[in-house]
Amino acid sequence: MDSVSGIGVLDKAVAVLDALETGPMTLNGLVDATGLPRATAHRLAAALAAHAFVGRDADGRFQLGPRLVQPALQVVARPALESLRDATGESVQLYVRRGHQRLCIAALESPHGLRTIVPVGALLPLDVGSAGKVLGEDRTALERGWAESVEERQKGVASVSAPVYVDGRVVAAVSVSGPVERTTRAPGRRYAKAVVDAARAIEAATR
Repeated sequence: MDSVSGIGVLDKAVAVLDALETGPMTLNGLVDATGLPRATAHRLAAALAAHAFVGRDADGRFQLGPRLVQPALQVVARPALESLRDATGESVQLYVRRGHQRLCIAALESPHGLRTIVPVGALLPLDVGSAGKVLGEDRTALERGWAESVEERQKGVASVSAPVYVDGRVVAAVSVSGPVERTTRAPGRRYAKAVVDAARAIEAATR
C-alpha cells in the first residue's frame, strides 16, 4: 500500500483501525479490507491490541479496543450520568477496564455535603467494588444485570454498578455510590433499576 505519512508501519496500523471501524473482523476479513499480507495484518493487530487500540469480541474477531471507545463514551454518557445523579442524589461514575484495574473516565458528584468523590483518571482495583465485579465480568453480576458492594473498597461507602455493552461486549461500568447511611446496606434494592436504565441509555446513545 502507498504511504500517506511517509512512515509505512504507521500507515498500515491506521489502515487496520480504519477497517475495524466498520465492525468486528476475522483475520481473513482484515486482510481483504486492508490489502496487507496476512502475517503483517496479524502482527499489527496484535501490537495494537497490546496497547488497547484493538480488542477481540466473543467470537475472537478483531474489533476496536477500549482506548478508541473511551472518548466517545465520555461524550455520549454525560446526559445519562446527569439523569442518574439527579434521580438518586448520589455521586455517579463511569469506568472502563485498564489491564487489571479500572479507570474512572467520567464522574459527577452528589449535591450532598457528605458524598463519594472519585476523580476522573483514578485507577482502582478490579477485585473490590461493584464496578470491579462488572468489568471483571463476574458471572453473577452479568446474569443479574448489576452488582452491588458495601464497604468493600472504602469503609462507609456502598455502590451499585451495571455493565454497558457495545457490540455484545462489556465496555464500561456505570455506577452510583454514596455513604451507607443513605444508600443502606442493600443499595441494589434502591438503585439497581436506575443504574441499569442509565446503562441502557448510554448504549442507545452509542448506536
